[in-house]
Amino acid sequence: MSRYSPGKYGTVLDMIHIIIGVLITILAVITFVNPDNNKMLFPVIFFLGAVLNLVTGRMYIKMYPRQKKKRQAAIGYIIAGILIMILCVVSAVSLW
Repeated sequence: MSRYSPGKYGTVLDMIHIIIGVLITILAVITFVNPDNNKMLFPVIFFLGAVLNLVTGRMYIKMYPRQKKKRQAAIGYIIAGILIMILCVVSAVSLW
């Protein structure tokens, strides 16, 4: 088994998706139940979404170094992560 096997990193990626997905869901529910008092959680939600995309893109690059379609998907995840991180910064600046 190679050092960068998809099976090994796939399990780690699944766990990261589950943990961050649950956190985003909980924070979104808390935020939308009472948006006036919890509007400061929006940048946190965007940040977690950006982290999720950036980690997924990085893991795809590590898991599939020679597959062109997977590399393109990884670049898409990284670009989406950067855009969401910009949204996080804009949201944080506008709220604080």
